Amino acid sequence: MENVTMAAPLQQPIVFELEGFHIPPGYGSSLFILALFNFMVILLGNGVVACIIVIDKSLHRPMFIMLFNLVACDLLGATAVLPRLMMHFLMGHKKIAYIPALIQAFSVHTYGVAVQTILGAMAYDRYVAVCEPLRYHTIMTSARLQSCCTLAWVVALLCISVLFAFHMNVPLCGNVIQHVYCSNRAILNLACCPTTINNIYGLAMTWSVKSVIWLITAFSYFRILLASIKQGSADSIIRSKAFQTCTPHLIVYVLSEIAAMVIILSQRFPSVSPNIKKFFSILFIIVPPTINPIIYGLVSKELRVSIIKHCSLQVRHKS
Repeated sequence: MENVTMAAPLQQPIVFELEGFHIPPGYGSSLFILALFNFMVILLGNGVVACIIVIDKSLHRPMFIMLFNLVACDLLGATAVLPRLMMHFLMGHKKIAYIPALIQAFSVHTYGVAVQTILGAMAYDRYVAVCEPLRYHTIMTSARLQSCCTLAWVVALLCISVLFAFHMNVPLCGNVIQHVYCSNRAILNLACCPTTINNIYGLAMTWSVKSVIWLITAFSYFRILLASIKQGSADSIIRSKAFQTCTPHLIVYVLSEIAAMVIILSQRFPSVSPNIKKFFSILFIIVPPTINPIIYGLVSKELRVSIIKHCSLQVRHKS
């Protein structure tokens, strides 16, 4: 009978090696410049929106406070991946220690879940604003706003903490992660033992969160649509203004869902090039943080006016 040799579990501390992109010679510097430019755009765009919301007291309202949380979430995802990706492009650096790998994976997954929960809270806020315009300030009080934002982060952190608690003691028999950044699935692919429980929990958690947020969003916009049809002349102006603020939220939600579905579908087709799959995974991290500030800046008149006003004041002050 043929002998089967099992790989021995690795001893701590483990140093992982990211497979990364298969970059043709001479393209690393160009990709580094492209990633650096994108990272600077993300930091600048989200940083400006966050600073304007903080310093402009007229924006200290539920919609913009929730937008601030979305900006913080986008920055978390981008900073967890892009700096190390730039090192990979520039210096070919692919090694990452065990603890930094877990931190990166935890941050990426928290970003993925928190985006959904924050967008769900924003959908509820828009529902109240459009369907109950005269009672909006009595419903969306400071306490309820804090509860919504806190719950969005707690759900994300709790779900991901349980996910990672399942595999903290899983023995690993390899150290090459076949991805461009660390993730729960990529690390568990190195396990020496079956990871059925981890897989079941990961899938159940992912689809549960997505389903609940989808139901909240669908219910909110269904009621918003009914309210826009039935609106009376007394509060039509209020509802019309609130309805306009739904546009950026709906665009951001749809784009985040499209990005997630592209990744899921690309992983299901073996014929898709590994580089393409990795590229789609990177798009999920960098596209939403890049375009979200642009969408809100262009569509939200209040935010756009506030940005222009404060930028003009800074230019006048320097001159």
